[in-house]
Amino acid sequence: MSVRENSQIDRILAVDDTIDNLILVQTILESEGYEIDLVSDGMTALEKVAESPPDLILLDVMMPGIDGYEVTRRIRELLGNKNYIPILLITAFHESSVVEGLDVGADDFIRKPFDTDELLARVRSLLRLKHSLDAQKKMARQREDFVSRLTHDLRTPLVAADRMLNLFMEDTFCKISPEMKQAIGVMIRSNQNLMQMVNTLLEVSRFEAGKKTLNWESCNLKETAQEVISELTPLAMEKNITLKLDTQELDNLGDKAGVVMGDNLELRRVLSNLVGNAIKFTDTGSVEIKLSEQPDKQENSDYLTIEVKDTGYGIAPEDQASIFERFRQGRNKRSGSGLGLHLSQRIVEAHGGTIELSSVLGEGSVFTVRLPKNLE
Repeated sequence: MSVRENSQIDRILAVDDTIDNLILVQTILESEGYEIDLVSDGMTALEKVAESPPDLILLDVMMPGIDGYEVTRRIRELLGNKNYIPILLITAFHESSVVEGLDVGADDFIRKPFDTDELLARVRSLLRLKHSLDAQKKMARQREDFVSRLTHDLRTPLVAADRMLNLFMEDTFCKISPEMKQAIGVMIRSNQNLMQMVNTLLEVSRFEAGKKTLNWESCNLKETAQEVISELTPLAMEKNITLKLDTQELDNLGDKAGVVMGDNLELRRVLSNLVGNAIKFTDTGSVEIKLSEQPDKQENSDYLTIEVKDTGYGIAPEDQASIFERFRQGRNKRSGSGLGLHLSQRIVEAHGGTIELSSVLGEGSVFTVRLPKNLE
């Protein structure tokens, strides 16, 4: 069928330097209800695609100027991942390379003189592929919009509840007994945990929708790590865990040691998440954060390395490969939503860095973050 479920007619761009071939293709396809645009050279085809992308392109291989292979390559380069358009290459020469055509981004290949039924079958097949991918992208956008609206809507009552509970704790309305304050304290912590989950989900959705903007500035991660340690020390003390920060390797490297270009708020989020997780999954022993710098001779750049090492439960080998996947929850009963490590990976990769895990079950884990310094 040439008409989609939403009653839009499929538009096909036919490109061939021989007018008789264009008229033949036009006659065949218009009889099936398709809307056809005819172009006789590659440069005009590129202009058409940039101006108004069609649903399918029928492209002759051998043309003066730039041939079909080069047109295909430029179309894929022009559109990137924003808009997928199937390309069917057509040739009259048996020596034309199917491999070359597919390698530059074509989807199918048909030789002249072609059978009408075969041409129509290939057109229908490629349009089904186009419609399927478009539907998937539409569903992904709808899901992202839903998550964004949901998280924003959830934040409002959670913030209000947090403020109200804190007013109760301060005896604003009436005198509260110690037992009641203890119960309210539990409610406040639970509310804050839920707020953190909502914020993490919101940040993940922004990254996946391509709507996340990083505020690039000079970030002193040595200072940031010290602040994170200060904030999380009470949590470690409650579990009698030693929390240590090792910056010895940076201390003798000058003022720029530990400094990278990036979004300080987001990098702080990564540190807080990794250290918080280490404390959460460690019952005895210590959590150590170590900062160091190493040159990368192959990339001609310096990297800041952050290691977060704990003496906790460790992570089973079968779980390590998927630990950074979205909503991937560990088998430990304390595992959360499965979003924190995924978000950390997205943040680190957005800064051009890497995050890796090394773990032995029963002995502990080491998360290693490498960030390019990118300093002039």
